[in-house]
Parts: sequence; structure tokens; C-alpha cells
Amino acid sequence: MKAIRRFTVRTVLPQSLGALDALAANLRWSWHEPTRQLFAEIDPVIWQDIAGDPVALLGAVSPARIQELADNSAFVARANALKEDLDRYTSEPRWYQTLAEAPKHIAYFSPEFGIAAALPQYSGGLGILAGDHLKSASDLGLPLTGIGLFYRAGYFKQSISGDGWQQEAYPVLDPDGLPLTLTRHADGAPALVSLALPFGRTLHARIWQVAVGRVTLLLLDTDIPENEEALRGVTDRLYGGGGEHRLLQELLLGIGGVRALRIWTELTGVPDAEVFHTNEGHAGFQGLERISTLISEGLTFAEALQVVRAGTVFTTHTPVPAGIDRFDRGLVQQYFSGELLPGVDVWEVLALGAETYPGGSHDVFNMAVMGLRLGQHANGVSQLHGEVSRGMFAGLWPGFDSSDVPITSVTNGVHAPTWTDPLLLKLAEDKLGTSDTTAAEWSSGAVTDAELWAVRGRMRANLVADARRRITAAWHEENPGASAPAWFDEVLDPDVLTIGFARRVPTYKRLTLMLEDEKRLISLLTSKKRPVQLVIAGKSHPADDEGKRLIQKLVRFAQDPELRRRIVFLPNYDIAMAQVLYPGCDVWLNNPLRPLEACGTSGMKAALNGALNLSILDGWWNEYYDGEDGWAIPSADAAGDAAERDMLEAESLYDLIENQIGPRFYRRDDKGVPSRWMRSVRHTLDALSPELSADRMVREYVQRLYMPAAKAAEAISDADYAGGRELAQWKNLIQGAWGAVSVVHVESGGLAPVPQVGDSLHVRAQVQLGTLTPEDVAVQVVYGTSREGDDLVDTATVELAPLEEDAVDPHGPMTGTLYLDGSTTFAGTVTLQRPGSFGYNVRVVPKNPYLVNPAEMGLVAVAH
Repeated sequence: MKAIRRFTVRTVLPQSLGALDALAANLRWSWHEPTRQLFAEIDPVIWQDIAGDPVALLGAVSPARIQELADNSAFVARANALKEDLDRYTSEPRWYQTLAEAPKHIAYFSPEFGIAAALPQYSGGLGILAGDHLKSASDLGLPLTGIGLFYRAGYFKQSISGDGWQQEAYPVLDPDGLPLTLTRHADGAPALVSLALPFGRTLHARIWQVAVGRVTLLLLDTDIPENEEALRGVTDRLYGGGGEHRLLQELLLGIGGVRALRIWTELTGVPDAEVFHTNEGHAGFQGLERISTLISEGLTFAEALQVVRAGTVFTTHTPVPAGIDRFDRGLVQQYFSGELLPGVDVWEVLALGAETYPGGSHDVFNMAVMGLRLGQHANGVSQLHGEVSRGMFAGLWPGFDSSDVPITSVTNGVHAPTWTDPLLLKLAEDKLGTSDTTAAEWSSGAVTDAELWAVRGRMRANLVADARRRITAAWHEENPGASAPAWFDEVLDPDVLTIGFARRVPTYKRLTLMLEDEKRLISLLTSKKRPVQLVIAGKSHPADDEGKRLIQKLVRFAQDPELRRRIVFLPNYDIAMAQVLYPGCDVWLNNPLRPLEACGTSGMKAALNGALNLSILDGWWNEYYDGEDGWAIPSADAAGDAAERDMLEAESLYDLIENQIGPRFYRRDDKGVPSRWMRSVRHTLDALSPELSADRMVREYVQRLYMPAAKAAEAISDADYAGGRELAQWKNLIQGAWGAVSVVHVESGGLAPVPQVGDSLHVRAQVQLGTLTPEDVAVQVVYGTSREGDDLVDTATVELAPLEEDAVDPHGPMTGTLYLDGSTTFAGTVTLQRPGSFGYNVRVVPKNPYLVNPAEMGLVAVAH
């Protein structure tokens, strides 16, 4: 018989074990190994069965065991000491507190957060990145609050049918069995946010709080009695439903998220957020809610827009246009034509998401485009992705080269304490005297190759054991009551070179590239001299049948009796699996179509554990590959078609495994240690660990984006938003007058017949400004290397100054030389700093102290 309703009854702990409640309630346990060890000792079997979830553990342990622990003075003392350590961690000054003029509060919006397997609110890399961002923000002491949605069924639980087809299940989560706290008003009533919807409907959501170390995460939940039945399901599943369902989720995330944050800050006394960071475009509507609030304070839409832009950071995560949310324009118009955002005109909203560039559609509302228009500070997530994003969105800044597009890059990082295996952590503590594996001196002789190799071997053995356990459990789920095949106990070999591949399964990630030449792959897997084994995992979106076919093809290949001990597909890829999979692999494989991988953080997590990467030069690997930390699969960019490209890149993959990777792994010294391999492992740990750390990433966000955004927001908001009012008026003036701006004439001189490095090029430009003044513009020399077709690359700029002599102005003194045609002369000097082909041009762009980038307004006049 099945239950008609399920709920969680929490254990009432004895007073002496009160510290356990506090430790379980704060997700710091997910990356604090001493706390995890304490919970594991309560009942190691249950701890493994529930994937390391303290709340579930305390609900499953017998009362007798609880009493036994309460009577154990040593255990109670350890628990109390860990609680005291948590209290210090959440209150003591950290890195952020050493900064001057840093924002007092940062709001971080994301549609998903991957923090721990116990809170399955993530689908893949975007959510894991968001979770790691919160954890490092906590470790560094940032006053940051996360805002997301609570999905009652999470993403989905994956299983694989007998014929290899992905199947999805949606187990419903019980909030009472999770480390969540309901936000309540002083009178005990739950705090709710409400959104006015079309046709007189109202969407309500309660606000869950999650303690993530020092950081609070707010999650909005619509499954409450205050909603009509259809609206209770708005937060049912992550990335589920059709267009209107997704729109409702994103309205709630953005608009409801800002309202929830406002309630929470009022209840707690936390300062109002100064910086709003949107992790992808899904939360873009947050800017419109803030605009609505400013309009209620007396600003116009244009004025409020300037204020909101100044304090907004927008991060784009996809180099694939298909990965961007684009809603039907009419649907968006319907939702914003009512009382959803008081004071905000629907046509102003639609203009923010309009694809007003060549190739854009007039029928859609683009969330990434709105994100860029609402955020004065924008970035991609690797250097290459920043470059791709500048090209992809260049149409929003017509007339500018893609290199001028105001999108920078902050390369992603991963949270080392979460993703570093406890065995490696213990080695660093015992031999190198530190629990910070990113700062350990792995090249030091304090750790021998043999010791490090032994730890790597134990991590590989743990992966083998975990893989066997998982496929056995999956078999029992699909075949209840039947015995698992005996050969499951022989899947994988703890002494064989292990290559891992795990990620979401869109087609561009090419899950099955390894199957391009099946005979060649079989020879590698079954080699007697240098065998290879593959451990593979990944989920396809439920609506992506092509991705499911890729999984099916691979699963069927792995079912061959001759191969099934050397290749395995592990179902239901999640954080718990990943924390064993990454450390247990010797090599991490990544073979996307370049440049479609924005970053690819799975390889980072493997590298933190000493795995070597084997990857296409895409995402983070494009900037960190140095020839010693792994291998680069050459991209066949000149291939005639996709099939030829796949064939050529697969051949390179096989060649690298057969001729370089295998020989290096299996070549052992007289102690049985692959010393050349270990040199690469040490180099990877030494060189990559600090760079790949999420701490490095968050510090970059603080110093390069959050602090400038807070400063800009403060400047534009001072004196009752005087800067916002002034900037809106000035922009209106500039846009109306820009059609008359042009570069009339350019002349240069001062160079010898054969210019040399160090010479000075004197440039004068005659510029027609129309009704504008020289103070409204920057006249710049843009110079760099001139290539075929006269394209300039590696450019730099020098601003020219208006000349003051011979000023003629019948209406009074004027800066600059005024010609009879009304033009003004600007002049300056460029120093030749490098040899080779040199070229330059002159452009005019708007100039205002409230602009952070000359391309920001998308206006430019260039000499021809």
C-alpha cells in the first residue's frame, strides 16, 4: 500500500546534543570535513545511504543510538566544540572585512543553486557555480544574500531503461525534512510576497531561508493554500513546463525575489542591497521591480533606469543563442499591462527585451538582452567566453568592434573545500601543514610521489566501489526482488587508467564523440598492455530527445559483454556522485564543439584532486592549458562539415590516449610509481588549484565588479538621485543630437620617414558636434596592429583634447577651435610602443562621468 501523503517528523534531541541541531541547520557542514565526520560517526551505514544528509540522518537514527551519544561525554564535547567553531566562523572578520569602501550588502539572484545533494535545487553547471559562489562568499566574509526559487520536485531523478532510454521521475520534496527555515513576521505569521497577474489573479509565495555558512539563501515557494491550484505549481520543477510557466517562474524570481529581499532586510535589520548580481538572464525582471519602486519615489522610468543600471551586475553563461530564454512578446505584454509593476509602462518593458539588431526577431522578448540593458556591468565566465559573448551581442552596440562591446570576463572557479577529496585534504594536513589545498606546496619534498600516488589510488578505488554500488542500486530499482548480475562486482578495475566524462547532455557537448570509431575505442578499452576504462554520467533535459538518443547510444555500447567491465554509465548524476567521481578519475575528458563551452567547471573540480585534463581548447582550458597539466585535443576548425570535424577530433582523442596518456600512466619506476605522471599531477595541484578556486573568482567579482557597481550606484543616487535625473536628461540630449556628430577631417604628422618605436605621432581631428559641446564627447585615436583589410587588432586609445587657441564664438567664449562650419579641432599625441604594422583611426563617443564604458550608449562617429 502507498501513502496518500508523506511528511517528515523531526527527532527531538536531548539537551546535551543541542549542538547537532545547529550544525545540521547550517549547510556549512557540506564543506566542513570535521562536521561531516562527526555526523558520519553517528551511523556510518545510514550516513552513506542518505548521501550525507544530517537532517535525514537525525530523523533516521534510533532513539537508543541518540541516547547513547547523549551519554558519551567525548562526543558531546566534540559537537559543542564544532558548534563554537561555527559561531566563530559566522561572526569573525574575514577577508572582506579588510576592504575599504566595499558594498554593505550584495544580492545574488540565480534560478538554481547546487549546494549539497541534500537540497536538490540544481540541474547542472549554472546551479553548482551559484552554490560555489555562495560558499566562497561565506568563506571570504561577503555580506551577500542569495535569492532563488524552491522547486518542490527539484530537477528530476534519472533512471535508464533496459534499452538505454533516459526516464525521469519527480519525487516531491518535503520542506520540513530539509535544512530550511520559514521566514515569519514578528507575530509569527509567514511572510509572503504577492504578484498581481492578468485577469485579476494573484500569485503568492512564502520565503524559505537557508543558512549557507555566513550567507543566507532565500527561496520562494508557491505551493501554499493562498494560491489557486494552478498557481501552486509555479515552483513545481526546475526548467519545467512551457513558455508561460517559465515566464511565471522568472517573474517570481526577479520581481518576487526583490520583494522577498526587502521583507527579509526589514525583519533582520540587514542594510538594503547596494549591488544586484543576476546569474544569467532568468532573474532579469529584478531590475524592473527596482525601477517601479523608484518611480513611486518620484523618478521617471528613464531616470530610474539609470539608477538601477549603475548597481546591477549581469553574468551571461551561455555562448549558445538557443540557451537564452526568449518569450513570446505578446505574452510578456499581457503580463505587464496590468498591475504587476505600478508606474511602469508596458512599452518601456518591451523595449528592454527587444531584439533590435540584424537577425533579431520582433516577436520575442529576450531575457539576456534585457539583462544587458539593465546592467551597467556585464561579464562572461571565461576569457574565451567573454570574447564570444562580445561577438554574440555586438548588435546591441552598432558601429563598435566586438572588442569594444562592454562585456568583460571573470573566469569561473570551484569551491575547493567542497570538491577536494577528504583523502587529499588529510594528506595536505599531515604532510604540508595546511587544510587549504589551494595554498599547499604540492611541489614540496614533504610529500613523496609514492605517498601522493597512493592517495590517488585510494580515490580511484573509492570510485570503483561507488560505481558498483550505484549500478547495483539502479538494477534493484528497475528490477525489484531480482538479484543483480554477478559481473556487477567486476565493473571497473582500481588499477586501470580511468577517464571520466560527466555533464549535461546537450548535443554540442558531444557525449558520443568517443564512439566515432568504435573499433579504435574497443582496442583502447581492452588493451592487454595499457587498458583504459571510462566512467560516464550525465542528464539530458526531459524535452531533449536528441540528447536522450546520445545517452542510449552510449549505454547500448557499454552493455557489450566484452566491454561492460571497462565502460560504465552511472545514472542520476548529482553532487554526491560527483564528489567521488572527480577525485577518482586519472583523466577528465571534455570534448565540446569549440567555442560553445562557456567555462566547463567539471574539469576544474577534477584538477583540484590531481586529475589531468584531456580537452578541446574551450572554456577555462583555453586559458590554463600549459602542456604539463594535461592534453589539448586539436580543434578541426578547417573541416568541411560537422561529420568530418567529429572524425578528425575523435582521431586526435584516440591518438592522445594511445600514444601519450597511456604510456605516461603505465610507465613505472622501481617502486611502482609513474614518476613522470606524478610530475604532471604535482604541477596541476600547484599551478591550477589557486587559479581554479572559487575564492579567486569571488575576489575578482568583488574588486572588478561589485565595488565599482556600488560606487557607481552611490554616486548616481546621492542627493535624491540627482545623478540619475541628470544622466537621463543628458542621454536624451545626446541621442537627439548625435545624428549631427561626425569626424570631418583627420591629419597627422611628426614621424620620421621610417618610424621607430618611441616616436610620437601627432594627430589633429576636425569634428562636427552640432548642438553638443566638447565636454559631451570623447574624441579618441584608436590604434593598434593593422592586418589585412586594414582591420585593427590589439587596440588601445588616446583621447584627443580640444584646442583652445583661435576660439571664435559669437555667443561668447568656447573651448576648441571653431571653424566657419561649426566644427571643432581636437589634437593629441600617440607614442609608438611596438614594432610592426601600425594603423589608427579617430572616433567620437559620448562622454559622461556616470558612464563606465565609451560604448555604453551604442553611439559612435568614425572617420572615413
